[in-house]
Amino acid sequence: MENFIGASQLKDQVSLVSLLSRLGHEPLRKSGGELFYLSMLRSNDTEPSFCVNETLGVWYDHGNGQGGDLIDFARAYWKELDFPQLLQKISEVCNITIDYQHPQQSERKSRPRLKAIKLPNYKIEEIKPLGNNQVLTNYLMSRGVWGVANDQLKEIYYYVEDEKQLRKHYFAIGWLNQFKGWELRNKYFKGCLGKKTLTIILGDPLKLAVFEGYMNYLSWKRYHQEAAHTVICLNSLVNLPQAISASGTYPEISLYLDHDQAGREATAAFLNRLPYATDASSIYEGFNDYNDKLKCDLKSTGKLRHETSPAASTGMHKGSNS
Repeated sequence: MENFIGASQLKDQVSLVSLLSRLGHEPLRKSGGELFYLSMLRSNDTEPSFCVNETLGVWYDHGNGQGGDLIDFARAYWKELDFPQLLQKISEVCNITIDYQHPQQSERKSRPRLKAIKLPNYKIEEIKPLGNNQVLTNYLMSRGVWGVANDQLKEIYYYVEDEKQLRKHYFAIGWLNQFKGWELRNKYFKGCLGKKTLTIILGDPLKLAVFEGYMNYLSWKRYHQEAAHTVICLNSLVNLPQAISASGTYPEISLYLDHDQAGREATAAFLNRLPYATDASSIYEGFNDYNDKLKCDLKSTGKLRHETSPAASTGMHKGSNS
């Protein structure tokens, strides 16, 4: 409980952009309220692919598919530290003193050098079925998963209100996680409304398929439309321990994690805990993930161009409100 209070205070007092600046990382460009950095989590980044949404206080690294909030970044940046050490490290870097034993008393005594930042409020304005927003439809088509994007995916329309009560309106593809939070994706953003955790899609109680992201699950589903496995989508590698714990009752487990360093380490950790599981990622050998393979296969046959063409989009949305 004490660590939770400390983490909450840090999120209120430290912005992710400020932490990155203190660590010596500055954005190379800004687009639509989002800042883009050379990834500090990878050594091979040559184009700015680490994105920070200042309003939401979240980040996403397009190079490895990781993302999250301030604490998630600290976990990825200082992998060798445990949770209390991470909180202490953030406090030291940002010159903030927090007494984890008496957090309320510490608030009165300490004077953080960083301006306190109120976490933005959000409100979901409307949830619609797929097919009402051409931009989101085109996004799913560009990923090659429109045909298998079923009722588990919705169009989420929401606004974010900052500390000045200024509202910005957004829309994204969304699906529910186990805490009833909405995991969000569009062409430019990856985030979560609510508490982030796994998404579990119940199916065969004997067969389990595990994916890092929902788009990879949908890509697998396109190749295996008759498969009835139970599915776990991590939504973030931060949720790997929960995924391993939730997988223990399944006698047959197939792992479809990414082929980057983080994904391979996650696969190794999974197999270390549940050695009878199978690393099934060889099916997309030569690609980073299942969706990359799908897009390549569709492109090579000309199907991806057809699916993303204006004519195809119109045809698939006949009768919709778009």
